[in-house]
Amino acid sequence: QVQLVESGGGLVQAGGSLRLSCAASGAATTINPMGWYRQGPGKQREVVAQISIIGATNYGDFVKGRFTISREAAKNTMYLQMNSLKPEDTAVYYCKMSYYGRDYWGQGTQVTVSS
Repeated sequence: QVQLVESGGGLVQAGGSLRLSCAASGAATTINPMGWYRQGPGKQREVVAQISIIGATNYGDFVKGRFTISREAAKNTMYLQMNSLKPEDTAVYYCKMSYYGRDYWGQGTQVTVSS
């Protein structure tokens, strides 16, 4: 059974930084496609960043070089480093792993950016 647990969210001022973590159990973060998604108030869930099996990355257009997705095999954890945060980045952030044809989601972590 794959389980994903996000952490690292919180309240930060505009221009600040946060690092989100997604700790996985039941499957390896480094050999399965993974990604970060977010859902703001009254909005649909959208892709923030994705990382493939070979480490290729893809970012939402709104990221514009501010965020970096990465993985650490030793801790079986995926990260999202977020810099230059804006109030419009306020959302619940979710991690996802695709594993043998199924998508597994974490419970989400709230990120709130004040102006």
